[in-house]
Amino acid sequence: MRSVELFAGAGGLGIGVARAGFEPAAVVEWDRWACETLLENKPWPVHRGDVREFSYDHLANIELVSGGPPCQPFSMGGKHNAFLDRRDMFPEAIRAVRELQPKAFIFENVKGLTRQAFANYLEYIRLQLRHPEMEARAGEPWLDHLARLERHETSGSHAGLHYNVVLRLLNAANHGVPQKRERVFIVGFRSDLSTEWNFPAETHSARALAWAQGPEGDYWDQHKVARNNRPLLVVPPKERPESQPWLTVRDALVGLPDPQTRPEAAKAFPDHRFIPGARSYPGHTGSPLDQPSKTLKAGVHGVPGGENMLRRPDGSVRYFSVRESARLQTFPDDFLFHGAWGETMRQLGNAVPVRLAEIVAQSVRAQLDGVEARGSV
Repeated sequence: MRSVELFAGAGGLGIGVARAGFEPAAVVEWDRWACETLLENKPWPVHRGDVREFSYDHLANIELVSGGPPCQPFSMGGKHNAFLDRRDMFPEAIRAVRELQPKAFIFENVKGLTRQAFANYLEYIRLQLRHPEMEARAGEPWLDHLARLERHETSGSHAGLHYNVVLRLLNAANHGVPQKRERVFIVGFRSDLSTEWNFPAETHSARALAWAQGPEGDYWDQHKVARNNRPLLVVPPKERPESQPWLTVRDALVGLPDPQTRPEAAKAFPDHRFIPGARSYPGHTGSPLDQPSKTLKAGVHGVPGGENMLRRPDGSVRYFSVRESARLQTFPDDFLFHGAWGETMRQLGNAVPVRLAEIVAQSVRAQLDGVEARGSV
């Protein structure tokens, strides 16, 4: 099945989509370093440039459109301008759906998109994706366009191209990613297909990690941690949960030598070197070794950079190396990043965890395979 990837960044979402069996017919990204990263690692047709100037005329039979429209308009750390922000690229995501008419789409964005302040605009996005042919008229304010979409939605007359759209806030840690990272996923299926779909069930939990780290669990034995160095982090549940334990930073870094204390051994791994200068301050204390990491941020200094750190059991901190950060984002170890450290951390901080993308995309692919098997395309 052929796909188009927009706002590809370093390729976290794209790798997951490709692993689910989709073949990229076009990958669009404007950032130079992200494009170089993609070209270094994947034989994909990468188009560097402004997506607003990209033509889909040469593309046909596209089953999936995916991408992560730039999140700065909605980010908790930004100015929260949403539709007033010229970096809002959701209109381009909607244009791709309108022109390519894929069987399905997967878009993702930051948790900030679900803020109450953006509630009306999130519904506006959803209704545009549901009825992509109902474009805004020249000079039409977005609230007027929203009202027109609402009237169309409630009229019961949905001729032409439209999609069944669902969205959910997913925590990557609950799906086997060693990072507490919440992203909004918006998934749609073309309404002429016979589909019944829901987001994949969560497989991992904090309760299961508490059990694994308690007296009855085997977490500490697996990591060969001496008994006198085994803190009881939380009170474990009385019964073993059916879910799997959250994966921790310690789980993610298995096999990687510490780049600060073992720099020579660390040289055997690409993008794995010690970066000095990390410091802890209130509210920015780094990620504990025996929990999933905090959300990696697209920065290295100040507020964002304060969380791109490892906090050891003795309280000392250091920056995660690029390779360690890639592990936390579930990129493969042979995936190489282009750019200086700060630029590379920006790519990683903006990325979708590969494993989370793969899980969602596999579920969408299974639904589309079922459609083909029933002959209802």
